[in-house]
Amino acid sequence: MLVMSEEVREALAARRPVVALESTIIAHGLPRPRNLQVALELEESVRREGAVPATIAVLDGRPRVGLSEKQLERVANEDGIRKLGHRDLPLAVATGASGATTVSATALLAARAGLRVFATGGLGGVHREWTVTQDESADLGLLARTRITVVCAGVKSILDVPATLQRLETLGVPVAGYRTARFPGFYLSDSGHPVDWTLDSPGEVAAVMRAQDALGGPESALIVAQPVPEAEQLDPGLHARVLADALRACEAQGVTGQAVTPFLLDRLVRHTDGASLRANLAAVRGNVRLAGRIAAARAGA
Repeated sequence: MLVMSEEVREALAARRPVVALESTIIAHGLPRPRNLQVALELEESVRREGAVPATIAVLDGRPRVGLSEKQLERVANEDGIRKLGHRDLPLAVATGASGATTVSATALLAARAGLRVFATGGLGGVHREWTVTQDESADLGLLARTRITVVCAGVKSILDVPATLQRLETLGVPVAGYRTARFPGFYLSDSGHPVDWTLDSPGEVAAVMRAQDALGGPESALIVAQPVPEAEQLDPGLHARVLADALRACEAQGVTGQAVTPFLLDRLVRHTDGASLRANLAAVRGNVRLAGRIAAARAGA
């Protein structure tokens, strides 16, 4: 059922490095026309690291691994592009829908296609007030049973970071900081919480991937958490103030469920004069470059 681009198919057949990229940032994370410019830029960053980019989306009910420029333009510009988690994929396929894939859907489709490295911005996780709402991202459960390496900037800082780290431990998903002993906070270089393991090179990450395969066991992901550079992070004081105001507004307006994350992220963008968006893009750019290097290191082993 998966449709792979010719470039991706040939790269996999030749055991050349391939990096999966999500499409939600294109369709729902950035304004037009900047979204298409960033999508093309990220693909080019992967190529500069010696790997093949595979942006993933569902178009007219067909899951696609690797998009042409025309297909990227469609995801960026077409009205009505849905946001698809992995639970939505059967519905999108059966109804012929088109949608951009979130972390969970991208990871699932990438793994099904045989890709092992995926770059994104920040993961979903356990929401604040979980004991009341029971709200947890589907990313976590999917990553607990999907063998893929996810290069990210931690989890979104609007979430309950320590609860998310605890949940990942319970699910058996290994987490390593990349050249840091601190878990990144998406917009922030440091979430305030440590990580148990630090990896210092793409080769070390590739070695962990090989060890996962050799040991067998549960098909869990590997999370490689790379902090956004301090010079490009969102000012921590501004982040704390705006997030506190956004959380109060969220409660006052009765925003719940899947609407919480986009509500909070939109408030952060608007009330930091776009600084949060710039930090987000800085994190994604760095993660894409690192993912290309990891994929190349694994392919060259």
